[in-house]
Amino acid sequence: MSKIAFLFPGQASQYPGMGRDLAEKFPAARKVFELADTALGFSLSHICFEGSEEELKLTENTQPAILTVSIAAFRVLEESGVTPDFVAGHSLGEYSGLVAAGSLDFSAAVKLVRERGRYMQEAVAPGEGAMAAILGLAPAEVGTICKKAADTQIVAPANLNSSEQTVISGNAAAVKRAVEIASQSGAKRAVMLPVSAPFHCELMKRAEERLERDLRATPFGALRFPLITNVDAEAITTGEEAREALIRQVCSAVRWEESIHEMIAQDARIFVEVGPGRVLSGLLRQIDRSVRSFNVEDSASLQATLEKIAKARAEISEA
Repeated sequence: MSKIAFLFPGQASQYPGMGRDLAEKFPAARKVFELADTALGFSLSHICFEGSEEELKLTENTQPAILTVSIAAFRVLEESGVTPDFVAGHSLGEYSGLVAAGSLDFSAAVKLVRERGRYMQEAVAPGEGAMAAILGLAPAEVGTICKKAADTQIVAPANLNSSEQTVISGNAAAVKRAVEIASQSGAKRAVMLPVSAPFHCELMKRAEERLERDLRATPFGALRFPLITNVDAEAITTGEEAREALIRQVCSAVRWEESIHEMIAQDARIFVEVGPGRVLSGLLRQIDRSVRSFNVEDSASLQATLEKIAKARAEISEA
């Protein structure tokens, strides 16, 4: 039988009202929000269900909010009898993957990512860093453009999302130079992104150092199923590997396309995006249209996905 991979979204997947339907209809999901509120000492559930877009955009709110909605969706899927053979998470989503795999306690994770968001925000002064999306150029070409644009500053690929989409990160002036060069080099689009910090580049070193102390003090256990890491695009199964991957992840590129190919190489044919939005489902279509892609973020998508998984498994077994 073909294998199932669960994909957990990262920052930029948030939206006002996310998770409310799950919490209202499923006790397992409601319990996750209650645990988050208790762990953080304030009502994260209120921010998810009733908060404004601006409130959700604050990195220190965004990260625990997306984690909580993702785990609420995972608990409901798990209760419905669907579990993965592999997990992977895009940046922040790697924490969700580790909670799902049983390596990291949820209450500990939600506190970790709250601090992670704060550390990242504080690592670079406002306006000094930036990120941009380059569409329509090969990742290697984008890497070459970044080297040309650096000019003693930092700019580098941050998210290797697909062969068609690379996000770059670094000093604001260097990122702008890279955007100009990419536009002149035939990119379909090269646009600055409305982000609050330059994630996944060397400018995050201070954030990495602060987060490492927290991660070293946090227990990690063995994983129930393998996680494909952002930094190496390889499977891990031990708690120590998980901790080290999260430390290295802060300043390293997210090797997302390679991670998807690794799961496909290990016979994953059904992918479920677990959490808010459909960003990862869109990237999956760019990477490989032959695999099945579903998502779970509310009761309607849960029901649809359960039906589609059953149908997909039947079709794949007959093929």
